[in-house]
Amino acid sequence: MALVRHSSVRNQMQSMICLLPWMKVTRHIASSSAARNKVPILYKSSEINDQNKKDVVMLQIFSWGRGTSGQLGVGTEQTQLYPAPVVNLQVLPSSFVLSPTPGQLVNKDHYSINKQVLEVGISCGLFHSALLVDGNFWIWGKGDGGRLGFGHENPVFMPTLNPNLDNVRCIALGGVHSIALTSLGQVFTWGYGGFGALGHSVYHRELLPRLVKGNWNGKIQHIATSGAHTAAVTESGELYTWGRDEGDGRLGLGPGRGPNEGGGLSIPSKVNALPIPVAAVSCGGFFTTVLTEDGQIWNWGANSNYELGRGDKVGGWKPKLIPSLEDVRIIQIASGGYHSLALTDEGKVLSWGFGGHGQLGHSSKQNQKIPMVIDALADQRFVYIACGGSSSAAITDEGKLYMWGNAKDSQLGILGLPEVQLYPVEVKFLVEDDDLGAHKVLSVAVGASHAMCLVLRSS
Repeated sequence: MALVRHSSVRNQMQSMICLLPWMKVTRHIASSSAARNKVPILYKSSEINDQNKKDVVMLQIFSWGRGTSGQLGVGTEQTQLYPAPVVNLQVLPSSFVLSPTPGQLVNKDHYSINKQVLEVGISCGLFHSALLVDGNFWIWGKGDGGRLGFGHENPVFMPTLNPNLDNVRCIALGGVHSIALTSLGQVFTWGYGGFGALGHSVYHRELLPRLVKGNWNGKIQHIATSGAHTAAVTESGELYTWGRDEGDGRLGLGPGRGPNEGGGLSIPSKVNALPIPVAAVSCGGFFTTVLTEDGQIWNWGANSNYELGRGDKVGGWKPKLIPSLEDVRIIQIASGGYHSLALTDEGKVLSWGFGGHGQLGHSSKQNQKIPMVIDALADQRFVYIACGGSSSAAITDEGKLYMWGNAKDSQLGILGLPEVQLYPVEVKFLVEDDDLGAHKVLSVAVGASHAMCLVLRSS
């Protein structure tokens, strides 16, 4: 997730810099989930039977932070001070895998997984959220612009199945739009189209998922989006981008091929300047980063806050390597509004860019010119990273979740933090009287002012 520069709808996006309808909605601050009803079971695997039911594990979705648009999925407009369960999924231990995540290298075998293995994933947009389970997705939060894809612009306050698209492999939420990748390698987008981020050659909103008709050959296997631009990677490693540019070069298209006079390009265009195939992409606020199969990072776009990690403030549309990382293999990248994280194959977390909200984790508000290992995380092995507009998160191989950065809206899920949290702190989960085991975090998604995580718990 990241931000954009625009008016009315655009004004919603400025908070990124610090980056069911029939229910009665209330506004309050919640510090406990005890008053809520029992957590609903949203999904139960069809493979569960009398013989294996003792092996069933629970996947739980937790949310926290600002909920004034219903993005927490708990039926209210509350602010949740720490993680609270939203829904449960009952599955067998060997029956699920995480869906592909924007910016993350995926084993090629993942794209031909057994159809009996269900994929599970989460995503946070500016003020909306989504859960992907077995090809279907549930979505909720603010509805302006049609970003929920239900055919209307009303808010939705609990996870609600979207019946308008299935066979989804990956979902990524932007500022006021959404993007999905299907098992057929097709890209669908919906929501506010004024930035060109939908890729439909027109700039109006789409209230329902609509197929993006790009001129690429073959299937798309990886997608990413941010506040105002979108990217897709083909099976052969070609990168296509579309959306807003504003002269910073974030689309990587060069002179004569970039946005029109309004600053938007609604037609997917190939990034010809990339000299090698890419495997993953992440969209930041005003910059774009890609990852090759061998773990090399290339990036381009705005660089006034050292977003590109090259040691200077020279930006532009030409993709370039990060010099200090040429001998390091990166397996995941994550982009915020003005900062980035990278995860090495040895489980180290690096950060660079703007540090004014503590999102770099170096116990300082200073900007970081080149990628630097976060010392506070150096004694553990990490397997997953995520960025919000101005906050960051990382998960260890033991399933512990750490967060840092902007805590103004309780989006770090920890009581008593200052608004600027300069170093990583572990997110703790309340011990619920639910007869389930310890919390093992599998993935995390961070928006502008809220966050979600997927947690594994044994019965």
